[in-house]
Amino acid sequence: MSRVDTLRFRHNQAILVAAIVAFIGALPLATARSYLLPVLLVPVAVAVWAWRAGTDADPRELRLRALTGQRRIAWERVAELAADPRGRAVVRLDDGERLVLPAVRGSDLPRLVAVTGQPLPDTTR
Repeated sequence: MSRVDTLRFRHNQAILVAAIVAFIGALPLATARSYLLPVLLVPVAVAVWAWRAGTDADPRELRLRALTGQRRIAWERVAELAADPRGRAVVRLDDGERLVLPAVRGSDLPRLVAVTGQPLPDTTR
């Protein structure tokens, strides 16, 4: 499978820029006293999360990525895809578990379904 077959959803990159600005802003505080150095870990963690977290979809599976880990879900386990009242995309699995898809909006659902190769239902009738 090539990389072209994978659809990637990521959070807005402005979060990454804000984390870099926060890191630079925290440098004077963190270097004033050695016990304040851990303050720098907060913007670093936010930057790593902004760069890494999101949802990857390909014809075989969904991959939900977080700051430190990921979860793979085969499309066969997906019972329903929908948008919640806040506009986030939510997946319901065959065991009833509901998961919010990181960085995926309800308006992205047609693109998400299209990557599976399955036809979209005709809702114009």
